[in-house]
Amino acid sequence: MKLVRFGAPGREKPGIIDAEGRIRNLSKIVPDIAGEALSPRGLAKIRKTDIKKLPIVAGKPRLGPCVGGTRHFVAIGLNYTDHARETNSPIPKEPIIFEKAPSCISGPNDTVIIPRGSLKLDWEVELCIVIGSRARYLNKATAMSAVAGFCICNDVSERHFQIERGGQWTKGKGCETFGPIGPWLVTRDEIKDVQNLDMYLEVNGERRQNGNTRTMIFDVEHIVWYCSQFFVLEPGDLITTGTPPGVGLGMKPEPKFLQAGDTMRVGIVGLGEQNQRVRQFKR
Repeated sequence: MKLVRFGAPGREKPGIIDAEGRIRNLSKIVPDIAGEALSPRGLAKIRKTDIKKLPIVAGKPRLGPCVGGTRHFVAIGLNYTDHARETNSPIPKEPIIFEKAPSCISGPNDTVIIPRGSLKLDWEVELCIVIGSRARYLNKATAMSAVAGFCICNDVSERHFQIERGGQWTKGKGCETFGPIGPWLVTRDEIKDVQNLDMYLEVNGERRQNGNTRTMIFDVEHIVWYCSQFFVLEPGDLITTGTPPGVGLGMKPEPKFLQAGDTMRVGIVGLGEQNQRVRQFKR
């Protein structure tokens, strides 16, 4: 299934994509694509619904973040061998975990805002894991049972904040609009091999990132298992899993960063595509 949330910011409604690519309103089946609706029981309830009897959503509504009610937005750093090489970083022996503020989450086609004081705004196409069941101290063999599905995340990053201003990475990763997710959540059963998904990102029509999830250092199963050893994961929590090469920070002969007016096109095969425009912060 491809599950979406549509409508004005803060007032999104749940939906599902039908066989013709249209949005069908799920409001009478589940209150939101969040919490209990992401559990095995909740997804089974949606799956049993006769989609053809659901109302078609007219026009082209805004697509909101494909998951609501996220309380914990986890991120994994330097998780692609080829990205680690481009940044001259050693291969991690264990997953590098940092946090993105849940308040940074935005819709897949919403504007990306350059924050105050920003000097080095960067992009990162990433596979994002959506948790569907409460998870703590999982066994690795059963870790995937906690996963509801997957979506695209653009892990927008401010490198000056992240690297040059001391402390941890979080302040360069959690600014407003730094977490576009969607366009939809694709349930786990729809993805044949999550470790073989092509991914890409373009800036102003120029391809900057080309990659595949097979070059992950730590795969999805390992990441979910590993995170559950340190903190409890709840339905609706997100884990974005690292990026392939081609980020602005790693470009040669010198880095390139986003400017106001730039556009990004972000995609993962089977998970859809995002489109964002960059603008300067304004009150």
